[in-house]
Amino acid sequence: MPKKILILSASPRKGGNSDLLCDQFAKGAEEAGHQAEKLRVQEQKIRPCLACYGCRGTGACVQKDDMAAILDKMVEADVLVLATPVYFYSMDGQLKTLIDRTLPRYTEIRDKEVYFIATAAAGKGAMERTIDSMRGFTDCLPGAQVKGVIYGSGVYQKGEVLETRASQEAYQAGKRA
Repeated sequence: MPKKILILSASPRKGGNSDLLCDQFAKGAEEAGHQAEKLRVQEQKIRPCLACYGCRGTGACVQKDDMAAILDKMVEADVLVLATPVYFYSMDGQLKTLIDRTLPRYTEIRDKEVYFIATAAAGKGAMERTIDSMRGFTDCLPGAQVKGVIYGSGVYQKGEVLETRASQEAYQAGKRA
């Protein structure tokens, strides 16, 4: 049965290493008959959470930006892919801001299959804190199941990741999604 896959590419660089792995995941998913949509977080207008709790009981943020539409897509998707470059041993600000802004409806983002993609100049060990943070988010989503983690390690220059096994791993994960 075809699945609806939402790929949240948090790379600030279009065509950056984590963004390219998102493309590989989408390619595999589409070849397997799934519907894949890649959303470049950098191109969205998402303001930081105000912690005002204006969303409490309403399910809607008081801020009027692109996050409401993104939340709709997250709720509707069967599969979520969260992708980020690793900066200072953590996810980038674009992904963290998006995660924080799920507060109004995070309990509706339920029963999702989730994949993580992370890229870094350092090795896999340097990315574990980032993956732990991403797992912390999915631990808050009812019924979420992490199905895979793709580590694009040892890449710094734009495009280097395509010469690593992570590129094929992302493609294969998309086919299996």
